[in-house]
Amino acid sequence: MPAPAEPDHAVLAPAYPPRLLARSRGARIAWMALGWLALLAGAIGIFLPVLPTTPFVLLAAACFARGSARFYFWLCSHRIFGPLVRDWQTHRSIPRRAKRLAIGMMWTSMAISTWLFRERTSVVLALLATGLLLTVMLARIPTRR
Repeated sequence: MPAPAEPDHAVLAPAYPPRLLARSRGARIAWMALGWLALLAGAIGIFLPVLPTTPFVLLAAACFARGSARFYFWLCSHRIFGPLVRDWQTHRSIPRRAKRLAIGMMWTSMAISTWLFRERTSVVLALLATGLLLTVMLARIPTRR
């Protein structure tokens, strides 16, 4: 039985100009570290509705594009995170269903959190301000049907 073929990164990953790669080694290391932190936050966001996954994965892709072409192509061809990056690179928009789901889950989580912290007014206000800011940010991203 033949071994499965490796994915063609040129097909899976959108072409990113090589000029985005940082010139100095220190800058590339910093970009890669930021990319891994963003990807970690995105992975945590899969399980915590307060933390949005997609923006962190897109941030990780942007950081990897400046820090390491290898990690950028790895992320673009990843079976879970790759479609998010490729979809954004292709359409520069978020599907309407995904936007509704993100906002709905975020506000459900915010409602639960504000109820749990109802005794602490400053925490409730901070949560509501964060929710409002994230909602405005999500609403400003172009929507695709």
